[in-house]
Amino acid sequence: MHGRGFRTQHDHDGNCVVTAALPPQDPSRHPDPWPGVCASWRRTLSVPSTSAADAPGTRREWHFLDNRDDVDATGLAPAGTLLCVHGNPTWSYLWRSLLAAATSQETLADGGPWRVIAVDQLDMGFSERTGTFRRLADRINDLSDLTAALKLDGPVVTVGHDWGGIISLGWAVRHREQLAAVVLTNTAVHPAGFTLPPALKLALHPAVHPWGTKATAAFLKVTHALAQPALAPSVRDAFMAPYRTAVRRAGVGNFVADIPATPAHPSWAALEEVSSGIRTLGVPAFMMWGPKDPVFSDRYLRDLLTRLPQADVHRFEGAGHLVQEDRDIAGPTFAWLAKQVDASHRAQGGSAAQGGSAAQPKPESAPAFRPMLAEVDARREDSSTAIVDMLAGGAARSLTWAELARDIDDLTAGLADLGVKPGDRVSLLVPPGITLTTLIYACLRLGAVIVVADAGLGTKGLGRAIKGAGPAYLVGVGRALAGARIYNWPGVKISAGDSTPAADRAGRRLLGVAATVPQLMDKGRVLRLACTAAAPAVPDPDADAAVLFTSGSTGPAKGVVYTHRRLAAMRDTLQATYKLRAGTSLVAGFAPFALLGPALGATSVTPDMDVTAPRTLTAKALADAAAAINATVVFASPAALVNVVATAAELPPARKTALAGVELFLSAGAPLGEPLLAQVQELAPHASLHTPYGMTEALPVTDIDLAGIRAAGTGEGVCVGLPVSGASVAIAPVRADGTGSLAPTTEPHVTGEILVSAPHVLERYDRLWITQEHAAAIPGWHRSGDVGHLDAEGRLWVEGRMAHVLTTANGVRTPVAGELAAESVPAVARAAVVGVGPAGAQVAVAIVETAPAARRSGLADTGLSRDVRAAVALTGLVPAAVLVIDAMPTDVRHNSKIDRAALAAWASRMLAGARPGRP
Repeated sequence: MHGRGFRTQHDHDGNCVVTAALPPQDPSRHPDPWPGVCASWRRTLSVPSTSAADAPGTRREWHFLDNRDDVDATGLAPAGTLLCVHGNPTWSYLWRSLLAAATSQETLADGGPWRVIAVDQLDMGFSERTGTFRRLADRINDLSDLTAALKLDGPVVTVGHDWGGIISLGWAVRHREQLAAVVLTNTAVHPAGFTLPPALKLALHPAVHPWGTKATAAFLKVTHALAQPALAPSVRDAFMAPYRTAVRRAGVGNFVADIPATPAHPSWAALEEVSSGIRTLGVPAFMMWGPKDPVFSDRYLRDLLTRLPQADVHRFEGAGHLVQEDRDIAGPTFAWLAKQVDASHRAQGGSAAQGGSAAQPKPESAPAFRPMLAEVDARREDSSTAIVDMLAGGAARSLTWAELARDIDDLTAGLADLGVKPGDRVSLLVPPGITLTTLIYACLRLGAVIVVADAGLGTKGLGRAIKGAGPAYLVGVGRALAGARIYNWPGVKISAGDSTPAADRAGRRLLGVAATVPQLMDKGRVLRLACTAAAPAVPDPDADAAVLFTSGSTGPAKGVVYTHRRLAAMRDTLQATYKLRAGTSLVAGFAPFALLGPALGATSVTPDMDVTAPRTLTAKALADAAAAINATVVFASPAALVNVVATAAELPPARKTALAGVELFLSAGAPLGEPLLAQVQELAPHASLHTPYGMTEALPVTDIDLAGIRAAGTGEGVCVGLPVSGASVAIAPVRADGTGSLAPTTEPHVTGEILVSAPHVLERYDRLWITQEHAAAIPGWHRSGDVGHLDAEGRLWVEGRMAHVLTTANGVRTPVAGELAAESVPAVARAAVVGVGPAGAQVAVAIVETAPAARRSGLADTGLSRDVRAAVALTGLVPAAVLVIDAMPTDVRHNSKIDRAALAAWASRMLAGARPGRP
């Protein structure tokens, strides 16, 4: 051993341990062979084997990484041990970030340090090549042999990846008395009714397997190529280091051959033991997932969640199979573990957020819970109109309250008969109207969780949202079902359409449709009339009710989870804030309000428009919808109102009367300027115009009307008014680096992150544990990600997004005031102010969209540049450059939120001399 550059010493338990500073390879060729690994972590240990693959008395030489010296150097007892198990074809190098972070100051402050042992499985990494074929049961036994030799006791947290995931869980099932928690990255514990992924099928093919996994390094290179972004050459070399020759790759090939794809496989029994055994582990679990993994895709995550329903999950959008390389998993792992460590081990003290001087939210009032279907149920005998669909050509279809209640009952029974259970997720890809409303309320009555993602996200964004939510059922119109088939979206498919024509039936078979909504309603009606439909249990008010996806204007759309209680609180807040009452007639030109209309007791109508493209709402379509129900309330997005005003001249005189009867006009989604509201007021002269501020996570938060906007005048940002009924607002002051502090305040004129507290704030972000932890970092408050301030009257002013704050050499600046100033220039239709350059030394760049639109994007001409600079300079922010763009990039839902991140990147390229192009 000494002749190969190893040295022998004894560990704290008396075991003979061999350590080495370099792997056994030419140091001149690899002067820094393992970036990120400390020489002191390397260990080898000779371990007696009890595996059936070995003869009695056999000992096996293990290589592993162990940070025990680092832990000892802290002078603190470890909080526990992380036992990290790699998959195929990686090795312990995969876990270097956990080893490094386990004794960091941040981890120590959170209750650490943690000992981390990252093993090289036998025949893998730098452990012994045994010359035997080791199956799943052997590998679980091997790991138990090693931990016994190390005298490892509790608390132990298993950490696994790829096929190391099931091996680590196999160890966990057999060592429950030591187990504290499990952490998993992309892995699987069972085929779960699925065929093997194509990549593994190819690797197992007799013509490919020997060549691809052993004779050549093809399997390794393909795996390394899955990193997002690409691995650095030195890191790629480190992953390749133990597998330079065909002999050293034997374990790689054997690992692939041991995949138990069918019950006939020798490892199937061991697979069954583990996959069923983890259902009863009962310990905390954390899963960090790369959704772009072509092998262990989200379907395996969904299967794991049925076996470990207590698990916290974070899906790293854009990350793939090597999620440890694609994203920081160490920080989240130790942050999560800190919540599992006994309070007595935690560092003393607390954040400023808990100090006595910090702003505290108003105590949430807890009114008696009134289910979302209470109003529908109360009006079962009501023959007045409940809901209207406006159809092309001015025709309409409607249901009375009695008919709506009956259809909801029938669809509930039909869904239950199909197999939909409480807690099942049901993705609804159906445009607003009668069918969607009936589906929503049937799911809520059944206790199923509705998943609503806007088709305006585009095919890619929509697919990402649906796969992230992982619905058990998917209900869609034809186009949505075609997309589900092409892009392999999860869920049993249900068609929202009729079931009559033979051609339709053939199409449904092609699309894999299990049933249609009319069929389910018919079946439910039969069951109801036969008195054999079981009454669904009343859902727990604190059970999940909905996953609503954000607009995607600040990154990938996020799933926002609402419970039945919080959905009802949203309804109650709107009712109290706007004095909405049963009998209100509501035009829902904004998709979220299609969900709330019946719960409010409002007669609802959806205009003839494409709700995924708000600018398709015309003044005539709005007036037609208002006339159909004698509307008293209209809710439309800002982008929709822009087109309503633009097409007002086409409005027939007779239809103007319908809008004249509107009493309340609401618009949310983005700030509205006074000029646009004034034009809307001309269309609805008797309406009170309100622009509530809110977000998918909390709608609404504050409210202001046209008179209030005029009274507030101009200022730093956009005034969005006072908190609505039951809500509190505070500010987390922004730091010099552009981040928000954790000390909320309600002092006036302090700029920072806007904090919200209300009974109708989201329950949590869905499968985004890190995002949720950040949003809930200040007890009692939701961090909105928006930046703004309160004025002396307690009104909230929005100044942009925290992500768009400029960190200049002269301090932190927000963009909205400069943008509003730029838009005061007559030639400017819309403006954005972005920061270009490194943090702390950014310069402001003004980007403007002109009217008429510029033919080419690029530097503004001298006159326009001078006028914009002068206007923006009045706010104290002097643009270093003024650029013209033909059309602002906006988010897909509202067509009104400017994508400043894309503009900042585009501006950087333009100023660096790149050719004009799209952001």
